[in-house]
Amino acid sequence: MDVSGGNGKPRPDEDHPAEHPPVPPTPNPEHHPEHAPDHEGATPDRPGPGDTEDRTEHEHRSLAHAGIARTDPPPERPKEPGGGILMGRPFGVPVYVAPSWFLVAALITWVFGGQLDRVLPELGALRYLVSLFFAVAFYASVLVHELAHTIAALRFKLPVRRIQLQFFGGVSEIEKEAETPGREFVLAFVGPLLSLVLAGLFYLALKPVQPGTVPGVLLAGLMVSNLIVAIFNLLPGLPLDGGRMLRAVVWKITGKPMTGTVAAAWVGRALAVSVLIGLPLLNQSGALGGDQDISGMDTVTDALLAAILAAIIWTGAGNSLRMARLREHLPDLRARTLTRRAVPVQTDTPLSEGLRRANAAGARALVVVDADGTPLSLVREAAIVGVPEHRRPWVAVSELAQDLTDGMRVSAELSGEELLDTLRATPATEYLVIENTGEIYGVLSAADVERAFVKAMARPS
Repeated sequence: MDVSGGNGKPRPDEDHPAEHPPVPPTPNPEHHPEHAPDHEGATPDRPGPGDTEDRTEHEHRSLAHAGIARTDPPPERPKEPGGGILMGRPFGVPVYVAPSWFLVAALITWVFGGQLDRVLPELGALRYLVSLFFAVAFYASVLVHELAHTIAALRFKLPVRRIQLQFFGGVSEIEKEAETPGREFVLAFVGPLLSLVLAGLFYLALKPVQPGTVPGVLLAGLMVSNLIVAIFNLLPGLPLDGGRMLRAVVWKITGKPMTGTVAAAWVGRALAVSVLIGLPLLNQSGALGGDQDISGMDTVTDALLAAILAAIIWTGAGNSLRMARLREHLPDLRARTLTRRAVPVQTDTPLSEGLRRANAAGARALVVVDADGTPLSLVREAAIVGVPEHRRPWVAVSELAQDLTDGMRVSAELSGEELLDTLRATPATEYLVIENTGEIYGVLSAADVERAFVKAMARPS
C-alpha cells in the first residue's frame, strides 16, 4: 500500500518478534549516490536491511503502516517495576519490600504471638510487639541469604537488578546466567550456606541465655527458622537454590545448560506436588513436631499453606523453563536482520515527499540528515501515522523527528542479550543502525524487536 499517494511499491518485510527492546533506525543513502535507488547503502553485492535469506514471513506494508495501524495509538513501553518500598542499596543493588511482605509480617506476628502466649503468658499484649520484632528479624535473615547470592553474582561480574523481600521469602534478580556450571553451583549454594551459618550463630548466642525468657524464645525461633530456610532451599528442584545446584550438576555432566534446566524444573514440579500432598499429612501425623489432635481449622490452614507453597514452586519451575528457552533463542535476535531499510531526507523535506521516496525505494523508515549527509534525527513512525494524508505536503519531516543521541546509535553486529541490553540502556522507539565503518545501515524499531522476541519465545526448544 502506497501511503504517499505515489505508485512506489513497498518491499515485503517480515514481522520480527522481540522482547523488551526499542525500534529501528534508518540508513543514509546519500552516502552512496551511485546506488541512489536503494537509498540505504545496499548494493547488488551487499544486501541491505531486511534482505537476508532467512526470512520466511512476509507482508506488503508501506512506511506509515509498518507495525502500527492508522487508527491505533502508539504502543507504550512497559514501565520498570518499582518492586515496592525501597529500603536501601547495599553494594549498589536496590532492596525493595513488596506489599505482600506486610501481610506475611502480620501473619507471623499473629501466629508467633499465640505461641508466646503459651510460653510467656505474663507478656500479655506485649507478646505481639515481640512477635513483630521476630518477623522483622527473620526477614533480615532472609535479606542476608539474598545478599549472599548478590555478592557472589557481583563477584562473577553478573549484574543484579534488585533484591525483593516478598511473600514467603526473598528473591535476587540476577540478569545474566553464570558462564560455567561451577559458578552456577556456587551462586546457588552460598544462600543456604549463609542461612546455616546464621542458624549456628543463633544457636551459639542461645547457649548463655536463660530459657523461658524473651531473648531465649527469640533466639530459638530465629535459629529454627533459619535452619528451615536452609533445608527448604536445598531441596533439589527449581526455583529453589537446590534446584539450581542440581541444574549445575546436570549441566556439568551433559555439557548442556538447557538439559540441566529441564531436569531441575521437572524435579521442582514433582516437589510442588509432594508439598501439596505431603505437608498436611506430615503435620497431621505429628512428624513435624505438631500436636496430633488437630482441629478442623488447623487442617484447613495446613492445606492452604501447602497449596501456596506448591503454587510458588510450580510457577517458579515453569518460569525457569521459560527463561531458559528465552536464553536459548536470544541469539536469533540480530540487529542486522531486524533493521528496516531507510532513506535520508533533508530537514525541510515535506512528509509526503519523504514517504514517496521511501515507498519508491521499498523502505520503511526516514532519517533526517544535514547537507553533508550526517544523520541528525529519526522520523518517528507513530508521528507519521498521526498526520492526516491531506496535511502531509505541508508538514516538514523535521517536525516529526526525534533527535539522535549516542544511545540511539547501535551497531549492526549486535545480537541476543547484548542487543537487548543496549536498547534497554536508552529507551526509544527507533534506533539508528550503523556499520563498524560508520556507514548508516538502517533503522531498528523497538516494536520489531519486541515482535521478534515473542516469536522466538513461541518456538519449541
